[in-house]
Amino acid sequence: MANKKKEWFDWLKALLLALGLALVVRMFLFSPIVVDGPSMLPTLHDKDQMIVNKIGYKIGEPERFDIVVFHASAQKDFIKRVIGLPGEHVAVKDEVLYINGEPVEEPFLSEQKRNLGPYQTLTNDFTLEELPGEFTTIPEGHVLVLGDNRGNSTDSRMLGVISMDQIVGKASLIYWPLDRMRIVGE
Repeated sequence: MANKKKEWFDWLKALLLALGLALVVRMFLFSPIVVDGPSMLPTLHDKDQMIVNKIGYKIGEPERFDIVVFHASAQKDFIKRVIGLPGEHVAVKDEVLYINGEPVEEPFLSEQKRNLGPYQTLTNDFTLEELPGEFTTIPEGHVLVLGDNRGNSTDSRMLGVISMDQIVGKASLIYWPLDRMRIVGE
């Protein structure tokens, strides 16, 4: 009888340890997110399920074109692409991204730009000064984010620059649906 109690107690310890470890991993290292809406098309699709790396930005900074998840409000997280970094000036003119006055290629938009009709635009012209906050350069501890589906995205053009404190982590792996499983942002 004592042997059965010990075995039961060992199973309980293992279960509690597994639950505790899962909680730590989810809270501090990785968590799942489901893409909600078309704002990152064609890169990410509505209902894509992804893993968010929460620890990467605790030891490093976001890089241009990283896909990040951030708290847009207390109830809602958004997923967008980092376009501008601290200290930079960002503008878009005639479908060209300019960082500090220099054109920067956005390879993830190439196909969308090729498919534009003669009087269509993918990204309406803007400068950093025209965005909420009216900054001349992106402040330290902030980034500028845009959705890949520029005509249907609530991003820094409406929200202003995003504080690093709002960023949950980098979204880099689609794990569902299986036919879309891949690493993104590479």
